[in-house]
Amino acid sequence: MTGLGMKSWKPVLPESGKPRYIEIADLIASDLQRGVLMPGDRLPPQRKLADHLGIDFTTVSRGYVEARERGLVESHVGRGTFVKTLAGPAASVEPRRAEQVDLSMNMPPETDDPDLIARMQAGLSVVSGNMVSLLRYQNGTGSTIDKEAASSWLSMRGLVPSLERVFITPGAHPAMMAILNMLAQPGDTILSEAITYPGIRTITRTLRLKLVGLESDRDGVRPEALEAAIDEHGPKALYLNPTLQNPTTLTTPHERRLALSAVLKRHGLPLIEDDAYGFIPEHAPSPFAATIPELTWHIGGLAKCIGAGLRLAYVVAPDTRAALDFTAAMRSMTVMASPVTMALATRWIEDGTADHIRRFIRRETKARQELTAEVLKGFEFEADPVSFNIWLKLPDGLTRAGIVGQMSGKGLGIVPSDPFTVCGQPTEHLRVCLGGKLTRTELKRALHLLAHSMEHNPYA
Repeated sequence: MTGLGMKSWKPVLPESGKPRYIEIADLIASDLQRGVLMPGDRLPPQRKLADHLGIDFTTVSRGYVEARERGLVESHVGRGTFVKTLAGPAASVEPRRAEQVDLSMNMPPETDDPDLIARMQAGLSVVSGNMVSLLRYQNGTGSTIDKEAASSWLSMRGLVPSLERVFITPGAHPAMMAILNMLAQPGDTILSEAITYPGIRTITRTLRLKLVGLESDRDGVRPEALEAAIDEHGPKALYLNPTLQNPTTLTTPHERRLALSAVLKRHGLPLIEDDAYGFIPEHAPSPFAATIPELTWHIGGLAKCIGAGLRLAYVVAPDTRAALDFTAAMRSMTVMASPVTMALATRWIEDGTADHIRRFIRRETKARQELTAEVLKGFEFEADPVSFNIWLKLPDGLTRAGIVGQMSGKGLGIVPSDPFTVCGQPTEHLRVCLGGKLTRTELKRALHLLAHSMEHNPYA
């Protein structure tokens, strides 16, 4: 292999506060990711690099050892130290873990791009350099470095809160649980869309809260319905999933958000804004937290825009007083989010990997939606070019139970309308998931089976 040569790499050590040998290994990893270094490049001799950096030889030697342990370089006696690979030893796959999947969840498509996977693995390799310290108990709501990364990520949605209002939680669910525990008592009412995310139904039921669904149209909850429900029920909060709403895929436009914000402000009603999908569209409307920050609990989960396995969500509290209460509530429930996954998410945000993942998800989802529109042409469903699912209305005479039964074991995540329905009788709709580990070929085959089931249903 040919490389850049040992004289071409002249790194500058950052003032990160980390041990210098760790910084050297970090620089090798980051420059490999950015293309400054390439597999096969020979690194400068240790003494030469020490002279360049103005540090002692032993520190450089430890840095090379650290990089070798991360799988970034390999050394050959008499020849020198060479860049090895982005992935290193972490590239091996445990088959029993690789097959684990829950088809009932609405998941983004999974990448099979070797370069992107290598970037992800390289980030994990860098994080492993601090593995011992990451196994300690740490700040329950995120360290400064993690909050800064969270703030940088949230800024893509137009949010610039102070770090005192930013929290890192182990997923959106415990965050919602903590917020509702603070805002309401058993028997109190919470408002939501009439067709809504099943998680909020489960949480309110667990907390013994009454969930009331609001009438909506294609632009989301109707302001007059919100106004009437506030007068009638005296609710403690409104929950909304306003961008690529799960399961309907609809997005509340800016003007409707302003109208709803005016109602909330007039009544001083807190809003729980579940922005799980907000990072996926190229030009999503500004979040409610940018319009009425003093009333909004903004939850920017990472499950849909990076990966559910991280189990992380970035929460923005309305003010510093609410932030103090939220700190205590989260600590009593979960102690802290995993420092390992926080460090990995922070690394991916800082080195650009997170944005590469998000952009892949967007591109691949568009391709899957186009495929779905082609296969299911003639059937009625709601969809968005970047939504992970469609909201399928079954043809007259078909039942959701019948189709779900026929499609069982076909590899397609299909959920009937029942768990999404807050009040009234569930309609004959299905949420059909297009993401997860399915390839496009597998998805196309499964969608053809679904179309056939609806066209030739023996129970119709």
